[in-house]
Amino acid sequence: MSTTTYIPRLKQHYREVVRTDLMTQLGVTNPMQVPVLEKIVINMGVGKATQQASLLDGAVADLTAITGQKPIVTKSRIAIASFKLRENQAIGAKVTLRGDRMWEFFDRLLSVAIPRIRDFRGLPGRSWDGNGNYTFGLTEQLVFMEINYDRVDAPRGMDITIVTSAKDDLTGKALLDAFGFPFRKGEMPASTKRSKKQTKKKSVVQGNS
Repeated sequence: MSTTTYIPRLKQHYREVVRTDLMTQLGVTNPMQVPVLEKIVINMGVGKATQQASLLDGAVADLTAITGQKPIVTKSRIAIASFKLRENQAIGAKVTLRGDRMWEFFDRLLSVAIPRIRDFRGLPGRSWDGNGNYTFGLTEQLVFMEINYDRVDAPRGMDITIVTSAKDDLTGKALLDAFGFPFRKGEMPASTKRSKKQTKKKSVVQGNS
């Protein structure tokens, strides 16, 4: 009796549609040159845990429910007296998703969580790191269906970093655009704008020489 191997929906979509489209768009002939998602990192800071340790337990429980993976607890590297922060004190939680679990989270993020953001007008298109990786923030965990509203003890924001194999921000954005990522219209990576200004400045200098 044969068994079918489960493949996440967006992973299959990448293999059958996105990769081919990007090869044409980016002008590459080798499929291995096409960018792909490598991992997704979700980080939830809990600054008030310095005064109320139980809040960190809630953050760990929320991230576990959202990602299906137990997070690691992040700790402070230095002591800051004005914030009553001690060195090596637990102040947050983080999860790194790879493989099929990453693809499943990415699917739920696009199809369920982001559309539930109140007064949503698109995600910033400039939040790139210069190496093809994109980071954005969510103000509360309630956009995820896995969170039980009645059990929420406090609203918690989080930062989500999508790490790609792209070498630059434009290529990374092309990858996310291919999945229909909801960027704000007209916003491009900041590094692209800098390069345009540098190109314009260079052409002016050459014209004056």
